[in-house]
Amino acid sequence: MTLNNNVIWITGASSGIGKGLALELSKKHNCKLILSSRRKEELEAVKQQCKHPNQVAIVPFDLTHYGNMNTVVEKALKCFGTIDVLINNGGISQRSLIIETSIEVDKKLMEIDYLGTISLSKALLPYFIKKQNGHFVTVTSLMGKFSSPYRSAYCGVKHALHGFFDALRMEHQKDQIKVTMICPGFVNTNVARNALTGDGSQQNSQDEATQNGLTVETFSKKMITAIEREKFEVYIGKKEVLGVYLKRFFPKLLHKFVIKSQVR
Repeated sequence: MTLNNNVIWITGASSGIGKGLALELSKKHNCKLILSSRRKEELEAVKQQCKHPNQVAIVPFDLTHYGNMNTVVEKALKCFGTIDVLINNGGISQRSLIIETSIEVDKKLMEIDYLGTISLSKALLPYFIKKQNGHFVTVTSLMGKFSSPYRSAYCGVKHALHGFFDALRMEHQKDQIKVTMICPGFVNTNVARNALTGDGSQQNSQDEATQNGLTVETFSKKMITAIEREKFEVYIGKKEVLGVYLKRFFPKLLHKFVIKSQVR
């Protein structure tokens, strides 16, 4: 498939991967974009950086307000009259040991990364069923396939997203609805700086692995290719991608490698 002439809705579009996708899609694909995040001013700034701002609409909303997603979907549909692809990219991360992590942090990640994402998708699902076409693209993480210290809550919600969207794909294949799970490794964004620590405060520092990860531009190009190829699941990163296969075939070996890596 091609994304040309599609209406693509991107959450978490004010920075990082979401912003990178918006700029790349605007630059090289003839499509219309709907950009969402909590921050209206930042969304406006991204819109103005796009090649064709007149083909970009913004719909600010907060994923924690997951009881209000029907209204959000109605607003999004009014932008261009239809939606072809929803890219679930909004979310936050976490960096803290389990023993030091307040249950409120686990709850917040579950509300934003999981409940907010599936509530939005469920609100859009009836529209996709009615038109017998649609594509859910959900950005999870390699941490949705295997785990790492200091990321317990993050790993938990990312694993949960795989469970939900794999089921959605099976239930609605008959409705011509597609699901692509995107699993990034390290990408040089502010995800580590914005990650929550054990008490719920932001980490406010970059880590070496994230700093040395793929550029947002490189990642965005690879992700767009995966969407166009209608992949079920794709792993995008550097050597850390090997962890998926080690987990599958040599789980004890992966355990040893992760422990030795001392990744924060």
